[in-house]
Amino acid sequence: VWGGEFGRTPFGQGNPAKPAGRDHFGKAYSWWLAGGGVRPGTVYGETDEFGWNVTNDPVHVHDMQATLLHLCGIDHTRLTFRYQGRQYRLTDVHGEVVKGLLA
Repeated sequence: VWGGEFGRTPFGQGNPAKPAGRDHFGKAYSWWLAGGGVRPGTVYGETDEFGWNVTNDPVHVHDMQATLLHLCGIDHTRLTFRYQGRQYRLTDVHGEVVKGLLA
């Protein structure tokens, strides 16, 4: 598994002749997955031609967490942690396994 919870903006910051880098971008991100029950050779999701908006099969970070836990044999709906006196789920209440990524 290689990835992160955010991508990078599709455009450089500052002067186009000497861009200062690219900022965090929560709308789209990339992950590389291999082995362990992942469907090989799969590209999942799609952005517009600028990489600015997700246009097909969006995956929330909670969905990705649910999928990774599923691949490890862990039921994400039962995995909780206690914080400030109540139980929380890592995948929140709306995280779902992305079945299109499974072999």
